[in-house]
Amino acid sequence: QVQLVESGGGLVQPGGSLRLSCAASGSILSLNAMGWYRQAPGKQRELVAIITSGGRTNYADSVKGRFTISRDNAKNTVYLQMNSLKPEDTAVYYCNADLLRVGEYRLYNYWGQGTQVTVSS
Repeated sequence: QVQLVESGGGLVQPGGSLRLSCAASGSILSLNAMGWYRQAPGKQRELVAIITSGGRTNYADSVKGRFTISRDNAKNTVYLQMNSLKPEDTAVYYCNADLLRVGEYRLYNYWGQGTQVTVSS
């Protein structure tokens, strides 16, 4: 079994910062691209940021310059540093990963359970 477990969400004032973490565990042979998505009430889930196994990154226009995605391959963990947070960043944030499982040779896609981020004064 493979699990993605997020942490680091919470309530923060506008202009504040939060750091999300997502740790992958289980029978993982290798992690490929990892990313963060978010879903606000009444809206579709959207890509926030993605990082390849080689460290290349891509961001949604709405978070460029404020959010930074990074990963620690030794720990199978991806991070999202969120600065200058705005009320419109309020959403449930989900971790996503493409990975190979031990003993298998096809790519699987996994989601975490989500962590709530609320930006409000």
